[in-house]
Amino acid sequence: MTEKIDWKQELLDSAKFNKKQENLLKNGTKSLTDNWLLGALYIRWKKLKSIREQPSPDCSSSFQEWNKKIEDAGLCQS
Repeated sequence: MTEKIDWKQELLDSAKFNKKQENLLKNGTKSLTDNWLLGALYIRWKKLKSIREQPSPDCSSSFQEWNKKIEDAGLCQS
């Protein structure tokens, strides 16, 4: 069974913060900018713990590649 991690408390225990950051970690957010700051604090915690996320796969393609696939399939009759 997985253990629930209280990252906010771990971050509070690991460093000193200004009053705004400490208030966000203890009481949560009230606005969009508070959410951004809390997200930055979460990234700070992940760096302290050396947690790395898997990079997203590159799913990009160009219109030329797509157009060539359509022509090769014979779907375009122009």
